[in-house]
Amino acid sequence: MPRLSLDIAVETLRLAAPFSISGRTFDSSDVVVVTLDDGTYRGRGEAAGVYYTGDDVAHMRAALDSARSAIEDGIDREALQALLPPGGARNAVDCALWELESCRSGKPVWALAGLEQPRPLRTTFTLGADTPGAMAEGARRYTHAKSIKIKLTGDLDLDINRVAAIRAARPDVWLGVDANQGFEIGELDALVAAMQGFDVRLIEQPLARGREADLDGYRSPIPIAADESVLCLPDIPAAIGRFDVINIKLDKCGGLTEGLEMAAAAREFGLGVMVGNMISSSLAMAPAFVLGQLCEVVDLDGPIFLARDRVPSIEYRNGEAWCPETVWGARATAAA
Repeated sequence: MPRLSLDIAVETLRLAAPFSISGRTFDSSDVVVVTLDDGTYRGRGEAAGVYYTGDDVAHMRAALDSARSAIEDGIDREALQALLPPGGARNAVDCALWELESCRSGKPVWALAGLEQPRPLRTTFTLGADTPGAMAEGARRYTHAKSIKIKLTGDLDLDINRVAAIRAARPDVWLGVDANQGFEIGELDALVAAMQGFDVRLIEQPLARGREADLDGYRSPIPIAADESVLCLPDIPAAIGRFDVINIKLDKCGGLTEGLEMAAAAREFGLGVMVGNMISSSLAMAPAFVLGQLCEVVDLDGPIFLARDRVPSIEYRNGEAWCPETVWGARATAAA
């Protein structure tokens, strides 16, 4: 492999408005952008890390600096899996290597991954936690949305009122809820029963990470998705019998390479597959869009919350996300 030059940039992505989930409100997202250059071609990857594991910009930067020599010696994606653990640092480098390979070969990333020509993906559009009235109005503003994901906070009565208001405002859409670890097992029956009444189709991460065993023997008529409980490939076996769907995020698992492996493994175990995102730009959405081609549930709306996205950017039309090849890959760097 030819030697590479590694550039690490830290950027702050400002949100257009504060965004709230259970126990946390965001007004910006700090990301690391890695660029790998072999003197002829370059590849880029963006990572926001995983805030609830302490995988912040400082942690990612330190990991990248410690691995600089091995990366610049000309690492490939297979060797990278052993060099860095799952997380944002590996995600940024892995995605940069995919784009670099795309540029060298002249092939789009989806073709390198052995996938068919990509299609637009129906994506959820997320409503941050707020008053029921404000969230209902937000749902109405998503006039093009066909799927909406609702952030809950763990206040059962208030959360039920939130979902009721949104369902009344948008009786036409697929609804999912994301509890972000806000509930305990004793509250789950009441939550599930209420969500059934509003035709909610997915409940994401109702219990805290570390409390997965509480779901042993629990059967929900609404599929339950693991997000914080499943970070990377080795976590999948423990999800069997507890969750129905796995939410794969590239910042959690460490890049598109492992994300594709996770999708295949989840299917082998009979689990549904979802792709999600941290709050990040279209540069981070592009590899997730490739993974999304293998997923039943797609949540790739991160850039819509930014005050300003990158250009060119992922496009949102008629409730779907479409990522032009000019955003990331051979055509993107050729046009740069």
